[in-house]
Amino acid sequence: MDLFSFAKNIGEKLFGSDDTDAAEKIKAHILEDNPGVSNLEVKFADGCATLSGDCENQAAKEKTVLLAGNVKNVEKVEGDALTLPAEAAVEEVEYYEIQKGDTLWKVASQFYGDGNKYTAIFEANREVIKDPDLIYPGQKIRIPK
Repeated sequence: MDLFSFAKNIGEKLFGSDDTDAAEKIKAHILEDNPGVSNLEVKFADGCATLSGDCENQAAKEKTVLLAGNVKNVEKVEGDALTLPAEAAVEEVEYYEIQKGDTLWKVASQFYGDGNKYTAIFEANREVIKDPDLIYPGQKIRIPK
């Protein structure tokens, strides 16, 4: 998963640019709708959130990274220290950055050729997208194959 880049000035505002509790606020944000991570630790410095912990599966790891990255003032997320069980299945996914004018219907049409499959995208991002009608430009989501 390496290092993910995000738009620094876009996303949910949890803290100011000089907030000393930024790491704790990011951690609380992730655990609010826990995607399947335990023993989560977050460090934050110079716009980079570094995450560690134990993830139930690949999707949990990806959602944890996306939850951290879709926060205002976070421009990079380092998720290499998020571990997976040895027997974890590998799911092929793509990542997509929401563009101005996008809807999940439009994104589903683009990736699946059928707008009705927007629910698959919503379900794959349930912790990241709270309401399928409330997505915003710059938000990153996962698109299962």
